[in-house]
Amino acid sequence: MDMTTHTPVTANGRAYPWPKVPAVAICLDGCEPAYLDVAIAEGLMPNLKRIRAAGTDRLAHSVIPSFTNPNNLSIATGRPPAVHGICGNYLFDPESGEEVMMNDVRFLRAPTVFQAFYDAGARVAVVTAKDKLRALLGAGLKFDEDRAIAFSSEKSGATTTAEHGIEKASEWLGMAVPEVYSAALSEFVFAAGVKLLEEWKPDVMYLSTTDYIQHKFAPEDQGAKSFYAMFDRYLGQLDRLGAAIVVTADHGMKPKHKADGTPAVIYAQDLLDEWLGAGVARVILPITDPYVVHHGALGSFATAYLPAGADRAGIMAKLAERDEITLVLTREEAVKRFELPADRIGDIVMISGENMTIGTSAHRHDLAALKEPLRSHGGLTEQEVPFIVNRRIDLPDAPVLRNFDAFFYACTAAAL
Repeated sequence: MDMTTHTPVTANGRAYPWPKVPAVAICLDGCEPAYLDVAIAEGLMPNLKRIRAAGTDRLAHSVIPSFTNPNNLSIATGRPPAVHGICGNYLFDPESGEEVMMNDVRFLRAPTVFQAFYDAGARVAVVTAKDKLRALLGAGLKFDEDRAIAFSSEKSGATTTAEHGIEKASEWLGMAVPEVYSAALSEFVFAAGVKLLEEWKPDVMYLSTTDYIQHKFAPEDQGAKSFYAMFDRYLGQLDRLGAAIVVTADHGMKPKHKADGTPAVIYAQDLLDEWLGAGVARVILPITDPYVVHHGALGSFATAYLPAGADRAGIMAKLAERDEITLVLTREEAVKRFELPADRIGDIVMISGENMTIGTSAHRHDLAALKEPLRSHGGLTEQEVPFIVNRRIDLPDAPVLRNFDAFFYACTAAAL
C-alpha cells in the first residue's frame, strides 16, 4: 500500500496528516528549558544546537497540574485532561472512598493518537521508562499483526509478543534491564527508539523518559550535563535516520527547598485538620506515585475535598492568606482555567509557588529517601517546556502552543 496516499487520521477531533517519514515525539520528563540552554552553552549538545538552528525552536505550555501522567496522556491524545480524564498520577475515588493510582486504562476517557493511527493501518511504537504509563499509552493497540509495540524500560526483561508486541525487549536491544532510579532507564528508551527506527520502521513513535535525573540534579550539575550529552548522541542518530522529530517535556522542574537544604513544604491537611477537625477534610496530592525517592510525594499542586456544609469561601480565604500558597481556586474555576475533569478533583485546588511544595500531614511524608535538596513540579512555575522540531515549520508561541500539540506538528513535519 502506498502510505503517501493515506488521508489524515482523526483523533479526538483533530486531523493528523499521514506521515511520509516516521513521526517521532520525545517527552523529556522534567526538562526545564534551562537544562538544554546550559548543556548547549557548554558544547554538550551539538546535535540539538544544530536542530534548533535549522529547525523550529519554541517554548510551549504543559497542562496543569504539571505532573507526569496528565501531560503524557495529553501528548498521547492531543487533548487536555478534561477530554482524556487523567488529571494526576493519583486520585480520590468518591464512589469507593479510596485513594488510588490513576494508571489503569479504566480511567482513560479518550482514545490515543496511537490507537487512531493503528486503526488506520499504521505501524506504531511506544517506549516509556516507567511501566506505570505503559498500559495507558498502549490502550487500544493490538499486538497480533506486527504493527504495534509498547513496552517500558522498567519491565523490558519480561515483555511478550502477545502483550507488548516484542519478546524480551532487553535481550532484543542487548541492554540489561535498568535500575528504576537511574539515568539508564531513560537511555534504554532512546536506544530502543533508534533500533526500532532502524529495523522496525514505525510510522508513528513515542519515546517518554523519567525525571529521576531532573529531580536529583540542577541544570548546572554534572549529573544533568552528562544526561543531556547522552540524549544528544541518540537524538543525532534519530535525526540522521530521517524521522520528523518533536522534542518536548511533560513539565519543568524547580528547586523546592530551604537554604539549609530541607524541603520547603506547607502541610495542607494539618491546616484543614486544625480548622475543621481531624480527618474531616481530605487533601489529595496528585503527584503521588510509587517512586517516592524522586520527590517524597511533594509537589506544587493539591486538591481538597471538604465536608458537606463547610464554608468553602472561608477556607479558601484562609489558605490564600498563606505566603506559601500562590493560588486557590474553586473546583469550578479550576475546571475552566485548567481544562480538568470536574468529577476527579476536589472542592478546592491549591497551587504553591516556584520554591514551595504542598504536603498532606507532616507525619505522612517519608522524606528519608531524599538524598539531595528537593526539586519538584506541579504548579504554574513548571508549566513552560521546550518544543523543538527538527524541521522548519510554522508554530505559534506559548501559551497557544501546548506540549500536547507534539504529534500534530510531528506529523505535519513528517508529511512535508
